[in-house]
Amino acid sequence: MRVILANPRGFCAGVNMAIACLDETIRMFGSNVYVYHEIVHNKHVVERFTRQGVTFVDSVEEVPEGSILLYSAHGVSPEIRRQTQERDLRAIDATCPLVTKVHLEAVRYARQGYNIVLIGHEGHDEVIGTMGEAPESITLVETPDEVDMLPFGADDKLAYLTQTTLSVDEAKQVIDRLKQRYPDIVSPPKEDICYATTNRQEAVAALSPNADVVIVLGSQNSSNSQRLKELAGTEGKPSFLIDGAHELQKEWFEGVETVVITAGASAPEIVVQDCVEWLKQRFDVQCDEALIREEDVHFPLPRELRKLQIQQS
Repeated sequence: MRVILANPRGFCAGVNMAIACLDETIRMFGSNVYVYHEIVHNKHVVERFTRQGVTFVDSVEEVPEGSILLYSAHGVSPEIRRQTQERDLRAIDATCPLVTKVHLEAVRYARQGYNIVLIGHEGHDEVIGTMGEAPESITLVETPDEVDMLPFGADDKLAYLTQTTLSVDEAKQVIDRLKQRYPDIVSPPKEDICYATTNRQEAVAALSPNADVVIVLGSQNSSNSQRLKELAGTEGKPSFLIDGAHELQKEWFEGVETVVITAGASAPEIVVQDCVEWLKQRFDVQCDEALIREEDVHFPLPRELRKLQIQQS
């Protein structure tokens, strides 16, 4: 059996920054730290921090007054920031800079009087945070059919934004429909779908046609991981989204010659290697890396955390 490890895969710069941010906060203040929502959408990462004593909350009211509250990589709305101030919490913002970019675009377009069409998945943490920047100005759509139901006329000022973790192809379908119906719709200067999402999808698209099975490491609530699984499925290949090797089933690999393994942007490399070891214990495996695109992106820790580091040094 040939096992091909897609490269790039796994942690993106935003996830690396968010995890480093929480690690450093624990180092400086101890583990009595709260995080608004999951720091990233990955079961292994969340469980690691939970074992260390970190508390993940879905409401600011769950955080004792005066405590430290970390915002997750997916960002939060202005309302959450207001609630944080009301409870006298020390906020540390681990929002991915690429998500912050979308928030700032939403604010700018709203101030300029645009009706904003946000392409994304309802209920996703990132979408909730972005819509909270200008709720009176933003309409969420997920499919081309939903574009046809928009109430805007030809003379309305329109702009569109996208969730950063969408399928590139699916987003393009919605954008194309928007441009067909509203030729004058304005787009951001640079697309919102993040480089890591695009690169991981590109790698799967390149490698899955020659695979018999595609394994995607990631959690079920990870949007970018779900998109990788769906993308492999469009090639007609069996694809499975799993959290780790314990979910692998031997029958998936009966008669299989080539397996492609990738990982979503919030999945740690250790779960990939665990899967490789699982296969090696059961099959005669040759493992290779397939580099599709180089990545060299790094985001610094949030400014407020860097200031605290200086104060402690």
